Amino acid sequence: MKHIKSLLSLALALALCACSAGKPADSGASTDQPAEFSPDTAFTLGGNITETTPGDITMTSLTSISSKTTAEGNPLLSNIFCADPTAVEYEGRLYIYGTNDHQQYEAVGAEGSNTYEHIKSIVMISTDDMVNFTYHGTINVGEICPWAFASWAPSITSRVEDDGLTHFYLYFSNSGWGTGVITATSPTGPWSDPLGNSLIDGNTPGLDGCQSPFDPGVCIDENGTGWLSFGGGTDGARIVKLGSDMLSLDSEIKKIPSPFHFEASELNYINGTYVYTYNNDWSGHYENWDKEGVFAPPQCSMSYLTTKTPLDPDSWVYQDYYFRNPGEQGLEYSNNHTHLQKYQGKYYLFYHALFPQKSLGTTGGFRSLCVNEAQVDEENVKISPVTGTREGVSQIKPLDPFSPVQAENIAACAGTAYSATEEPGDMTVSNGTNDGTGAWLAVRGADFADGATRFAARVKGTGRIDVYIDGIDGNITTSLEFSGDDWQTVYSSEFAALTGQHDVYFVISDGFEFDSWQFA
Repeated sequence: MKHIKSLLSLALALALCACSAGKPADSGASTDQPAEFSPDTAFTLGGNITETTPGDITMTSLTSISSKTTAEGNPLLSNIFCADPTAVEYEGRLYIYGTNDHQQYEAVGAEGSNTYEHIKSIVMISTDDMVNFTYHGTINVGEICPWAFASWAPSITSRVEDDGLTHFYLYFSNSGWGTGVITATSPTGPWSDPLGNSLIDGNTPGLDGCQSPFDPGVCIDENGTGWLSFGGGTDGARIVKLGSDMLSLDSEIKKIPSPFHFEASELNYINGTYVYTYNNDWSGHYENWDKEGVFAPPQCSMSYLTTKTPLDPDSWVYQDYYFRNPGEQGLEYSNNHTHLQKYQGKYYLFYHALFPQKSLGTTGGFRSLCVNEAQVDEENVKISPVTGTREGVSQIKPLDPFSPVQAENIAACAGTAYSATEEPGDMTVSNGTNDGTGAWLAVRGADFADGATRFAARVKGTGRIDVYIDGIDGNITTSLEFSGDDWQTVYSSEFAALTGQHDVYFVISDGFEFDSWQFA
């Protein structure tokens, strides 16, 4: 056995010597060569890929009409009026919905007033970092539900049903007359009308004096049971258990004893407790206040009650107010409507405010969505007072510029217009200034890591995109010029490497649609 081991050792040594003899001497330098750039593998935006061609398109000036800068988180949308927020999380993204004040604005113009009668659609946006928001367009409730007078103040929830799909249930105010519901199996639609009429309206038995059964607030508890709150006016708050289909009522309608009740119902379910939030009225609340141990709420602020047994009116306990009127926080006085949402381990309070409208050339009462962090004691189910600010919230994750990014994913913009594609919730961006100036859009917190040296965009039409880093006042990092009747991906020539985390600005000419972009 020892003799055999010796022979094997000798054979192995001879083999190693033979292999070494065939290797070149080590020069001390690597022979690896960088991979040759290939746009077909570097970019995944789709369509034909071509390199930019220098042309004669120029942009001599930029529009400055915007309601925010990239340093400000609020409002969420720079140039679209939207109010009465609600939200639902799906596959890691947060989808936010609201009353489409912009539809009223487009109907009556900058000199008109927001009296809501033209609003028959709901705005959809989403985010995964809380500072860059993707505009998904609108839900045309007037077309989906031709019986509806209006669509205001939505409230949304979702649940995985027996078919294995996540179903979304979006309840909306059918003016002050009632509450309707639409459904979908995607957070951006397509949406359908399952009932063909209101779920609740002025003809519903058991309202017991509720004059305006609108402003719905929905939640699903730990047992999978749905609950719907609603109601406006003095002594108008109501709650009902929903049927297993989320489209019917499965209990008597019961009162919620909410002091100085006005509107803006919402429901949350936190640690086995039902949390009802609402907007109290504009009257003075300090006279005849009878709640011991808690101060009367300020005028038109947001208050909340809690219970373990929502159909027992006597079980509801008034806790406190948690959000003053935006006007008391330097954000201009308005009506008040909030949505409390937990996302990625933090609580956020979504609300609306009027302060952006002046910078967009109107004082007609057109509202904009905002968000600030909220502190919630889940163990004791207590909401600390929330302060509204123009700064908004911090970015919770960097944006990845090496993956395709939709052009309508924006932190701030000016002069942009949007067009819907055939895909529900998908939009393109274009220059909507109509005066020859350049429009711009920007994203916050793009992480270029060790370096990006090329840029590409999916476009259709004839135009130019100038890319700036950390501000439009500096030098252009790269540009694209292009022309074509079909969708194409156009990429830039090589530029000095971008590294680290930056805000990215895109200045766009008129004459084309902008679908998406990517760095490599």
